[in-house]
Amino acid sequence: MNHRLYLVLGAIVAFSVCAEDMPKTPFDGTTPVTVETKTFRLVINPDATAKSLIVKATGEEMLEPREGLPVFASTQIRPFNNEIRLVQQAKRTTYPANRVRREGDLIFIGFETAPYQVAVRVTETEAGYATFRPERLISNTTDEHQYYHWNLDVPPIDSFRLLQLPVKDRANFGDWLNVMWDDHAFVGVIGGTPYMDVDNEKRWGFRKLTVESLKDFGITNGVAVLAVESQRERFLDQIDAVERDLGLPRGVQSRRDSRLNASLYWTHGDFKPENVDALLSYLKKGGFRMLLVYYSGIVKAKGWHELPDYRWDNGWDEAKLTAALKRFHDEGISVGLHTLQTFIGITSSYVTPEADHRLALVKHFTLARPLPLSEEPCEVFVEENPVAAPMHPKCRVLKFGTEVLSYEGYTTTRPYKFTGVKRRHFGTHAKAHPLGEIGGVLGISEAGAVSSYVNQDSSLQDEIAEKIAAIYRCGLDFLYFDGSENANTPCTVNISLSQYRCVNACTAQSGKAPLFTQGCAKSHFGWHFQSGANAFDVFGPEIFKQKIIEYPYAAAQRLAKDFTRVDFGWWGFWPAQLDGPPPAQEGLFRSGRRTVGTQPDIWEYGTSKAAAFDCPATMQFSLSTLQKHRRTDDILETIRRWEDVRARKWLTPEQKELLKDPAREFHLVDDGKGGYDLVEWKQLDVAGDKWTPVRAFLYERHGKRVVAYWHIADKARLVLPNGLPTLEAENMKTLESDLSEAEIVRAFAAAKIE
Repeated sequence: MNHRLYLVLGAIVAFSVCAEDMPKTPFDGTTPVTVETKTFRLVINPDATAKSLIVKATGEEMLEPREGLPVFASTQIRPFNNEIRLVQQAKRTTYPANRVRREGDLIFIGFETAPYQVAVRVTETEAGYATFRPERLISNTTDEHQYYHWNLDVPPIDSFRLLQLPVKDRANFGDWLNVMWDDHAFVGVIGGTPYMDVDNEKRWGFRKLTVESLKDFGITNGVAVLAVESQRERFLDQIDAVERDLGLPRGVQSRRDSRLNASLYWTHGDFKPENVDALLSYLKKGGFRMLLVYYSGIVKAKGWHELPDYRWDNGWDEAKLTAALKRFHDEGISVGLHTLQTFIGITSSYVTPEADHRLALVKHFTLARPLPLSEEPCEVFVEENPVAAPMHPKCRVLKFGTEVLSYEGYTTTRPYKFTGVKRRHFGTHAKAHPLGEIGGVLGISEAGAVSSYVNQDSSLQDEIAEKIAAIYRCGLDFLYFDGSENANTPCTVNISLSQYRCVNACTAQSGKAPLFTQGCAKSHFGWHFQSGANAFDVFGPEIFKQKIIEYPYAAAQRLAKDFTRVDFGWWGFWPAQLDGPPPAQEGLFRSGRRTVGTQPDIWEYGTSKAAAFDCPATMQFSLSTLQKHRRTDDILETIRRWEDVRARKWLTPEQKELLKDPAREFHLVDDGKGGYDLVEWKQLDVAGDKWTPVRAFLYERHGKRVVAYWHIADKARLVLPNGLPTLEAENMKTLESDLSEAEIVRAFAAAKIE
């Protein structure tokens, strides 16, 4: 769909109806408005307040009407009617609806004080949901009670609250899809286009769920959806019908795909034609069904600062990549591209030597004096107060025309100026700039400060999307949208819109929509394609288990309320390092420090907690580290078992509840019959400590105590006391014993490592 054309046509429609007279039929003040489908009945009082929302299957009332909230409202940047603005303050003002009536499929809405009406078309669908679309803005410039003789487009609506319902609190609220639910009732107040502002507000005993149309995207382009059901799968069926009927990406269909819980093998520089066999071998060892390729494994750009340089590299061209992807597909592997669609690198041709006119300015300034070619440092005089301009050392960047400049500071009293300004920043050409030229602060990514923002109101994101799609069409299956936070306001629209443009381009060029997408940022509309939600950053082995619970485990519970899984990755794959400074106890992993490295129990803890929520993880590998790590086979076998469990849906609901306990650790044991035993195991102190070069875990099976043990980096002899056998610790082995748990705990704590 051409969204720019859609907006323009909508604006024409809005303008064409704005001069209409008020409807002749008056509001009678006594007749409520009813919106009814096979699944619900919504009743709006004559004064436009929400009266009732009944789930027909159960008869349950879903609304809390005590505050008398209006179902509709109109917001202006200030009052415009002459007699009204003489009375009211000049400030952003919301006018609640105070009267409604229905004629056929149109609901006519009047507002408190604001002298106009809005006609909203309601469609009650066979699937059970209803849509609300602003169709007519009714106002004129000839009536003194409206906008008599004023020269402006009327009515002057900045945003229109297309649907607002006070939905009673229930067990779950999904704030991404904007849905309140429990086992007996589901209510979703949802945006039907990428351009809606969808939100909620917690109140006493209920949440106010809202959908708004925004002037900048066309008030009459808005679509709000009310979806109501009594059962989870029926509700998702209804959302699936919404997606089909409105031409949206198929988020429900994606979430129901059996592959969505499969963990991902992540690679970058190793992704070369000559390494396909090696990659397939490790994928098979780990039971992986998903391969995620970082962009630098395919294209010329090797760092964020070079994006979006999507020329072929690493030995690839279109034919070779197409052939390689077919080989992965033949082995049952889906392959995705990890890209950063909003990154415009500071060394890319979009920035230097001539900065592109479509880069996003996060604050605009007008030159108060000409800026000639001059010596540096210089001063740049502007009309506006720079008080809110960034002062982070890496973000003090201006752009005027095609030149990028840096600054050291600014004044906040007239004459306003930027000080310590240096020309030719990022290697751009210095130019003279005339009085009155408008430029501003260049949006710089907080991630590394080596890229600038895309202006989402321009064609630049579409241009980049086409470049990504030219790679995707070779046979890729899904996308990871990293760096998605690099979008100009309003973020509620532009975060998902930047991703959606890429989804559309990839779908158009390849003839198939992505199986799913993930991303590091999301907004409401993204629910329909970002069914993989997001992954988490990389934490070191010493704090891995703690961070699993702190971040993805917590997120999994939250995203489950939006019928969405989360990615428990990213997980770094590191060999043990037995010397160096102590390991970090906070923050992301940093190499060069002492570490136990990635170990089987560490990843088993993470993947088992993920499996409890039907979630996957992304694991970052390099071929060289896989070859170097002494416990690669044990770790991959651990992952293979859990991936097999995911693919076979082997876990029972009761087992999943057990796995969710953060304080308990579990292990899959091969039962020798093609299946597994799920056992709880506990880490033992070995030679007096849990962080020695030998790790050991105790569990019970078939009436015996079993100890699984291994060396983290090499091999050693583990000498147990009291005549117990000396163990050769290398790869993972097990010791069965009739000793009691207490006796085994004491024996391993007193052991010596030789």
